[in-house]
Parts: sequence; C-alpha cells; structure tokens
Amino acid sequence: MCLLEKNKKKIVGIDLGTTNSAIATLEGGIPTIISNHEGGRTTPSIVAFSATGETLIGQIAKRQSIINPENTFYSIKRLIGKKYEEIKFELNRVAYKIKEDINKTIKVYSPNLKKEFSPEEISSLILKKLINDANRYFNETITQAVITVPAYFNESERLATKDSGLIAGLDVLRILNEPTAAALAYGLGKKKNEIILIFDLGGGTFDVSILEIGEDIFEVLATSGDTHLGGDNFDQAIVNYIISNFNEKENIDLRNDKQALQRIIEAAEKAKIELSTLEITQINLPFICINNNNPKHINIDISRAKFESLISNIIKKCTAPVNLALEDAKLSFSSIDKVILVGGSTRVPAVRNLLIELLKKMPNESINPDEVVALGAAVQAGIIAGEITDLILLDVTPLSLGVEIEGGLMSTIIKRNASIPTKHTEIFSTSSDNQQNVEIHILQGENNLAKNNKSLGIFNLEKLPLGPKGTIKINVSFEINADGLLLVTASEVTSGITKKITIK
Repeated sequence: MCLLEKNKKKIVGIDLGTTNSAIATLEGGIPTIISNHEGGRTTPSIVAFSATGETLIGQIAKRQSIINPENTFYSIKRLIGKKYEEIKFELNRVAYKIKEDINKTIKVYSPNLKKEFSPEEISSLILKKLINDANRYFNETITQAVITVPAYFNESERLATKDSGLIAGLDVLRILNEPTAAALAYGLGKKKNEIILIFDLGGGTFDVSILEIGEDIFEVLATSGDTHLGGDNFDQAIVNYIISNFNEKENIDLRNDKQALQRIIEAAEKAKIELSTLEITQINLPFICINNNNPKHINIDISRAKFESLISNIIKKCTAPVNLALEDAKLSFSSIDKVILVGGSTRVPAVRNLLIELLKKMPNESINPDEVVALGAAVQAGIIAGEITDLILLDVTPLSLGVEIEGGLMSTIIKRNASIPTKHTEIFSTSSDNQQNVEIHILQGENNLAKNNKSLGIFNLEKLPLGPKGTIKINVSFEINADGLLLVTASEVTSGITKKITIK
C-alpha cells in the first residue's frame, strides 16, 4: 500500500538588494536561482508609476526612468528603516522627491499618483514581483521566505525589511545577514575547515564578515561594515565630475534638471561598469539641455585612472571595517584562508587591488557575486524546511545594545559580535530617593554618549517601591533571537514589577 506524503510548503530565499534583487530555491539539495518572467537571473530593484497609474517593476521600470524620473524609485534600500534626518545627504543623489512625515519618517512622493509611499511599501512591490516569478516557476503560491539584510543593519532596518515582507503577503521566517548567506552558499558541501573573509560591497551597503566554516558548522566570528557605502557612491562620484565639468564649460548647473540628472546617473553607472574591463570610456549625452534656444551636449572621456582617483577616498573607507572585524575576531591577516567577493561593486578593479594589498592574497572568484547571497538564503530556507539537517549556523549581532544611564551615557548590555541567539542581564538601581518611575531607553551603537547612538525605543517601569536612591534594584534583560530581533525586559527585584517590550 502506498501512503500519501504530506505536502510541504516551499520556502524561498530572497536577496533584496540596493541595485538588483534575486530569488532562489533549493532543488535536490542544490541552491538554484529562479529566473524572472523576463528571463533575467536578477531583477533591478526599481519601482515606477506611469502617467496612467500603472505599476512598473524591475527592468521595465528601469527602461523608462529617463522620461519619468520623478516617479521612478531606486536605491530604496538606503532609506529603509531610517529617519529623515539620517538620509539628508541622499536628497540630491536621486531624481525623485524624498519627504518627511509628521513622525519624522521617510516618504517618497509620486507626482503621477499624487501619493506618498514609505520605503517599506516600495520594497514590498519588489518582493511581490520576485514572489510572482517564483509562483510561476513552481506553479503554486509561495508564502514563506528567508530575506537577507546587510550584516551591519541595525534593529530598525531589520524590522523595516521584515515589514516589507509582511506588506508583500509573506511570512518572513528568518532575517539573514548577507555575508552569512554568502558563506552558506560557498561552504555548502565543503569538508575542509577554513577561516573565510566575506567582503560584501553592494550598491548601497558594505559588510565584512569573518567566519569559520567546516563540514557541519558555520560560525560567524565577527562582522563590521557601513550602511552608507557602495556602488551608488562610485556612481555619484562620476555624476559629480560630469556635472562639474559641464558647469565649468557652460555655466549651467544640471542638478535641478530631473530628466538631465537621471540621464547622467544612468550614464555614470554604465561608465563604472565599462571601466571594470576597459581603460577608457566615453560619456556621450546629446541634447542634455536647451539654453537660450541652443542645444547643449555632454561628450567627455573618462579613463580608469581618472575614475580611480575620483573614488579613492570612498574605497579607503573599506579598510577600517576590515581591520575592525579582524580585531574583534582576534585574528591577523595571515589567518584568513579565503577571501570571498560578494556584490557587483567588487568587480571594480580598484576594490580588488585594495583587498590584495591588505590581505596579501588573491580573492576567490568561484562564485557569482550577484547571485551568491540569494543562493545562501535558499540554503537557510532549506535548513528551516528540514531539507538540510546536518548544518549548524552560529551568527552574531553586529552592533552593541544597551540602555541610557545617569549622565546621558550608554551602558552596554550586549556587546557587538556576541553570538546569537543570546540573553544578557544587568542590574541597575534608582538614581534618586523614593523614585517610583524608571525610564528604560534602549540604544544601539558603539558611542559612550547615548545621544550619539541609535534610539530603538523607550518604556517606563512604574509604581516602584519607595526607598533611598541606589537601594531599589532593577534587572534589565536583553534577549536577541536568531533573526537578530530584540526583546527587552525590566523587573524590580523585590516587588517583581515587570515590563517587556519587543522592538518593532
């Protein structure tokens, strides 16, 4: 007699990228990219709204960006989970309008729809597109996913990414660090123990993670990074050069001409890509504007040497996170067995030269830097689904977590690069006599001053017993789950009065 097998829900892995996104699945124990409806293995992370109100996503949105710049939204990942004051320097980098709402959060505005959207809503449309492609691939409805984020994303950015999945109708089973995902894809099936450094330079973010991998265990030793560093910065350096060059010749500033700016942004990205293989490229933009009824054109050459001089200070910013990760892992450069490149921006020769100079070894080029994160997310999805049973993943929290104490200082409860899941408790006391309320201000960051760190939330522990200052004891516990999401509990020792907050 043949018994029916219970139908298992398919779980996919998604790399929600700044420039491009990808989706993957595990097939026969092998992670596999799911091509999109247009036949591409990656999908541009771009959403646009046409004059007729149609929503365009991916390549079709990218193709119309020059004629519809103010309704075409890209690099949204650099805005997600942030407050308006944190992204002011992004305002002149994009052709669309970024606004601040009454809660000081970010909105992007579509003139065609006369409507504002949060970065999470725009990201959810990209996720929906990826899921629809997966639905066609499997001929069934996918509802569960693992989504990756930069390792150096803070709590707000992680939760905002998870919210994007929820808006898209997904049950987000795990938020996975991108370098960790890359290590899973690289190390799956490898028997030899290695210490690897994942150098992940994408469109908008930079991560470096050091892992020890073996046959069954993947352990993250340390991670560091910069959530405002990536290929977009390289593009912007070329954009600034083109605009300055044109302004010097014609005395015309093109920054406020949205259509011209969008053409220059696209030309800059194309030039960056070409200069990874060519020594010189030409930027030719006819009829960039009209001045006194005279058409003006841009026609300039950019050499690789010029490009590298424009981005030299940007690339140097990659050095500090690499050194910090090694320091936190208590390792030297010579301890690294392999350097794995992740993200399209690692194709820039100057980036590879920096790594060779730092680590004195050639990067491993056995995996596709555009696809490896999605493939690793699919491996994690396979672990959750029970398709892979012999692999243990030990990850870390990227930033220190603590509370504000008397004097405006931050007291750290969980230090950066602590293995997760984890739970730590510290004992505090009241700072004044007969104090009946205590404010628990939760912070994330590395600065001693509370005001210089990220505020994650505030709650009050009330109706405390009366007593002289310093005698009322309060336990504050921080618990981080496997997704890197935080639960904070505060309780007064004698009375048992307790308050909890999950950061969301």
